[in-house]
Amino acid sequence: MTTSERSQAYGRVMRTLADLGPAKLLADEQDIIRESADELLFDSPEAPAAMQAVDDLAQRLVDSDRWSQERADQLVDDIASCGAPAVRA
Repeated sequence: MTTSERSQAYGRVMRTLADLGPAKLLADEQDIIRESADELLFDSPEAPAAMQAVDDLAQRLVDSDRWSQERADQLVDDIASCGAPAVRA
């Protein structure tokens, strides 16, 4: 994935936070999403752990019936797309 595509994915994540965050996510959940997207975009050594945190959050959102599986999967995909291919695998 090119840097441009990764940047576009990051933009989608930030739009999701702006559009849904305050109504559908707690402050700490928004922080997990934002920090994870940052870690992946900037190829941090913490990127794999950040991706796991997002996976865990998405599952909690679905399990609590706060988000649909489809919406949670889209968020995970968008965040994963912020990172290098090795992290997404």
